[in-house]
Amino acid sequence: MMKIAIGVSGSSGSRYAKILIESLSQIKDVELGLVFSQNARVNWNLENPEIKWDQYPLKYYDVADFSAPFASGSAGWDAVIICPCSAGFLAKVAQGLADDLMSRAAQVMLKERKKLILVLRETPFSLIHIENMRMITLAGGIVCPAIPSFYSNPQSLDEVLSTVTNRVIDLCGLDSKSYRWGK
Repeated sequence: MMKIAIGVSGSSGSRYAKILIESLSQIKDVELGLVFSQNARVNWNLENPEIKWDQYPLKYYDVADFSAPFASGSAGWDAVIICPCSAGFLAKVAQGLADDLMSRAAQVMLKERKKLILVLRETPFSLIHIENMRMITLAGGIVCPAIPSFYSNPQSLDEVLSTVTNRVIDLCGLDSKSYRWGK
């Protein structure tokens, strides 16, 4: 059983989180934990009005709940995905800050040498963003900017966004069963 925590930060792009949650929920032998920042809830309601942020039949954790299992390396969680990841959250992780559950979980993944995937939703990048991405990469994290691909010829907005979320699923070591180049 793979254990994955998904943190949704306050950046625009919660539709990526929606698709990721729904896709990972369909993969057997995956346990999910969800954390939403306060701003993430606001953006979710604006960007996904057809579905409530807390309607999935999964375990939710409050952003202030440091007793959540993935707040400690001893709990053995395999990955933390922050999707979308704001530039502010990226900076927090790059500087080693852990003042809420999402940032603590990110620090745990780095110290335990486990998967930390930050789906950065920002453009353009400033030098500060680039330096923060560099720091996280050097620490063992993966920065996966929310930049879709088009060679699979996606036909809808969700299919375009899925080119990013499928990549994230693959980065976790799971099979997204998505389009493969050259096949």
